[in-house]
Amino acid sequence: MNDLVRQHTALGDTDLEWLHLLVSEWQLLSDLSFADLVLWVPTLDGTRYVSVAQMRPNTGPTSYQDDMVGHLVPRGRRPLLDAALDEGRIVREGDPEWREEVPVRVESIPVRREGRVLGVIARNTNLLTVRTPSRLELTYLQSASDLAQMIAAGSFPFPGQQVDMDASPRVGDGLIRLDAEGIVQYGSPNALSAYHRLGLSSDLVGQHLGKATAELAPSRGPVDEALVKLASGWAPRETEVEGNDCVIQLRAIPLKPKGTRIGSLVLLRDVTELRRRERELITKDATIREIHHRVKNNLQTVAALLRLQARRIDSQSGREALEEAVRRVGSIAIVHETLSQNLDERVEFDEIADRVLAMVAEISPGKVTGRRTGRFGILDAEVATPLSMVLTEILQNALEHGFREGDHGTVEVSAVRGGSSKDARLLITVQDDGVGLPEGFDPKRAGNLGLQIVRTLVEGELGGTFDMKAAPERGTQVLLDIPVRPQK
Repeated sequence: MNDLVRQHTALGDTDLEWLHLLVSEWQLLSDLSFADLVLWVPTLDGTRYVSVAQMRPNTGPTSYQDDMVGHLVPRGRRPLLDAALDEGRIVREGDPEWREEVPVRVESIPVRREGRVLGVIARNTNLLTVRTPSRLELTYLQSASDLAQMIAAGSFPFPGQQVDMDASPRVGDGLIRLDAEGIVQYGSPNALSAYHRLGLSSDLVGQHLGKATAELAPSRGPVDEALVKLASGWAPRETEVEGNDCVIQLRAIPLKPKGTRIGSLVLLRDVTELRRRERELITKDATIREIHHRVKNNLQTVAALLRLQARRIDSQSGREALEEAVRRVGSIAIVHETLSQNLDERVEFDEIADRVLAMVAEISPGKVTGRRTGRFGILDAEVATPLSMVLTEILQNALEHGFREGDHGTVEVSAVRGGSSKDARLLITVQDDGVGLPEGFDPKRAGNLGLQIVRTLVEGELGGTFDMKAAPERGTQVLLDIPVRPQK
């Protein structure tokens, strides 16, 4: 819609925002009207209309099989649009149109904002299945008429009340019509069923909805007064009412077709099962985070025990082996610590890489600086855990064997994500400017435990490739190519 409005019309950003607010709400008008809606806006030169949005009803057959968005029609071809735009009133005159042997009643509703008519809604009702309307259908149509008058007057939608239609109740979920005093005039079968699940034993019609709702909900002191007002439809608000092991979502819509409140619509739906599942997910997430937290604590305990043991060993080689084990355990603990703070099993690996760099730099025999370029991005836990160990081993190997006591140098970790959505890859380069590889060194046959761990994890667990070679100018370069899940 943004592109069409800016390309073809003279409307500004505030007008466009009003149209967005209208479109976020107009599924309600479409369902109450049993009609298709098409929003037409006059073009910059005033000679044509452009359709910028379209909505089909959930409660009846559509009048348009094709997508109307983007269509341009010259002024004069549709007289009802011209009359609504020029006169600023709802236009219903004229005989039904025939479209593919289907009679369609066409109405035009001006869209007003601060006294200006921005465009026109064409309301198209398929008359093929017309029959004697029921009480429910009559209530729908009367409510649709009230909303249409509010749109024409510029009092609907409500400023600052943009609604998420995926999360809010819809017309078919349950509808209650109130008079100006908050007394129920009509309740749809779904609405009555929802209130019966809340614990209502009598008929809802004739009762004050606010008071009846407050009595069914657990006593909450001063909150009850707010609930009474909201359920009475005094203001456009949403809330949830919980009682009798049932959760009902309510949305109140005041009706002011001529500027004075004549009543309200209350949309509602039973969200008991949805909230139960959300609570289960919250509990599950909390449990998973607690498990990661405990694993991290246990790994830190193991690392502390290994440090104590290393201090009691006289053998230099034995002490170094235990210190390497401490770093390996620590790199895994960093991942679990990060996972314990997240709601899902994915982590931002850049922070982990920086912490591994800092941890390994502590063993540097000289004044070696570590830095990271590029971004690892978000990785799954099953990738992050082995990759943290791989990174620890490669950095540890570079600092121990690439530099001598007192050397100055740099170790750089570079990460680049690439590939297609079906074959996303993470390319990692670890490069130092140290002494380089020994003559005849073969990384695929080297017996060093650290390199064996790297090969096993990269090729076996991560399904990637590993290579180690002389850097272009000086030092050593390690290349990793790992398949990853695309970032969202």
